[in-house]
Amino acid sequence: MSLDPKQTHVAHEWKHGKPLIACSFDPTGRFLFTSSEDYTLQRWNLEDGSKVAREAHDSWIRDIAFLPDGETVITAGCDDRIFFWPVAGERPQPRAEVVAHKGWVRSVDVNRDGTLIATGGNDHLVKLWDPNGKLVRELTGHQGHVYSVFFHPDGTTLLSGDLKGVVHQWDAKSGKLMRTFEAKELFSYNTGQKVDYGGVRDIALSPDGKTLAFTGLHKATNPLGAVNEPLVMLFDWAKGESIRKQPADGVRGIGWQVEFLSDGSEVCASGGGGGGYLIFFNPAEEKPFHQLKLKDTVRDMSLHPDGLQVATAHWDGYVRICRMEKKAAK
Repeated sequence: MSLDPKQTHVAHEWKHGKPLIACSFDPTGRFLFTSSEDYTLQRWNLEDGSKVAREAHDSWIRDIAFLPDGETVITAGCDDRIFFWPVAGERPQPRAEVVAHKGWVRSVDVNRDGTLIATGGNDHLVKLWDPNGKLVRELTGHQGHVYSVFFHPDGTTLLSGDLKGVVHQWDAKSGKLMRTFEAKELFSYNTGQKVDYGGVRDIALSPDGKTLAFTGLHKATNPLGAVNEPLVMLFDWAKGESIRKQPADGVRGIGWQVEFLSDGSEVCASGGGGGGYLIFFNPAEEKPFHQLKLKDTVRDMSLHPDGLQVATAHWDGYVRICRMEKKAAK
């Protein structure tokens, strides 16, 4: 079988029960980790769908990442903390607990060789940590909640996106701010409701390293009523310039995650008032070439290391795994 986004279909759906928040495949592809509003972290075995749930943070886990060896999972919570956990084991206990930010820790990412961990929080800060949870550096410059952090494959370039639609590029070794991308279409201020709304919810880089993708929302006419639509914005990496806006007209929701697939196309996970969708784009085109409506609101997405499976965490308490290929004959 080979990648075919138009053939995407739900291959598995496993129930936790309480609404799910985040999801992430481990680097080896053995497990899928999810988090829930009941404050637990779940590990799903992809071979049989069996689950091990553990008591975790004192609040929601907003993001999940792994050290490259696949032996340690890192969770970022709304209780100011990050935890380091062993991936395996039936009753795993945290290896380390770190008070990382003042307020929610919204995002976490690890560089390719596992030497640096980045977190972003509601305190407008980006922080760098070593694999043992020791603070390496604090990066200042954002004027809003930091929604996303993303390490470039070179391992030393870090991108961080905030509520105001600003993405900073940092040299992680020195902490120097290198340049800034303006994705202001992903931010809005509602004068009637007096609400700052939007944010760069996720960041991705194309396989050839030439194109950046940011996702979030626009057309936020009624933020408190969840009236908004997902949007992907593409930027030229070398020039730092915006090259295309990719809306999904008629879909009500937020673009929570975006990933480039091996063929260079993009998949965006959207969830909100209009339900849940996987939306597929060709980088050279504005409109999506395919949309798959899922059973319930999507809140996060993760791409499997094989590039053919994509997991989504849902409000209805299910995790769903889609295969982006033609169904195998029975």
